[in-house]
Amino acid sequence: LVDEVVLVSNDEICAAIKDIYEDVRSVAEPAGALATAGVKKYINDNNLKGNRIVSVISGANVNFDRLRYIAERADLGELTEAIIAVTIPERAGSFLEFCRHLGEHSVTEFNYRHAGDKQAHIFVGVGLSDGESEKRALIDNLSKSFEVNDMSDNSMAKTHIRYMIGGRASADNEVIYRFEFPERPGALLKFLEKIGTRWSISLFHYRNHGADFGRVLIGLQASNIVELESRFDEIGYYYQSESDNQAYQYFL
Repeated sequence: LVDEVVLVSNDEICAAIKDIYEDVRSVAEPAGALATAGVKKYINDNNLKGNRIVSVISGANVNFDRLRYIAERADLGELTEAIIAVTIPERAGSFLEFCRHLGEHSVTEFNYRHAGDKQAHIFVGVGLSDGESEKRALIDNLSKSFEVNDMSDNSMAKTHIRYMIGGRASADNEVIYRFEFPERPGALLKFLEKIGTRWSISLFHYRNHGADFGRVLIGLQASNIVELESRFDEIGYYYQSESDNQAYQYFL
């Protein structure tokens, strides 16, 4: 009999793996740490204190490729880091002014590329010590002087955009999609072969994280979206349009 199901994100699982390691110096696999992630969320959601709760760690099938991903996402899952997109004036001294507004907050990541506009979009990671409440207070404070968007839960921003900051391209009829496909030797080549040469690729990002599924962000120049997505449906891989994603509109 199941009393309740608790859903957790990939970031929360990564944070649980980190917790287990720091507690017993053992590295659990994502599936193995799932119960611990669920327990943490259940305790937080129900504001439990002083209870004895047990989670079962069920495996340690993890490799260094996957560890890289886990290490990058653990702080987001632990709410000890926030990722934000901030619009600042494109002029001398703007960086300094923005950093002064951050106060004592530590900067964990900072990405910027001049785009030639009157406004600059910066991708910033900020360290947190008091979780969600501190993040909200920080964003509220920054929003008094800048346009700020929280990217901490934006999968595209965390998986792809943070590695691609380079300014906008003038590619006509560009549309952006995110794909997931089974990860195995030769998988990327097979994916590209299935896409074919009917459309010109204007953007591409892929990184092997040692997981069961590979994740690709791809930009294609296509004037007929219906025809393009019909081709995607034939391929049979999960895909999602990201052309309206704020992270793409700001940084690429």
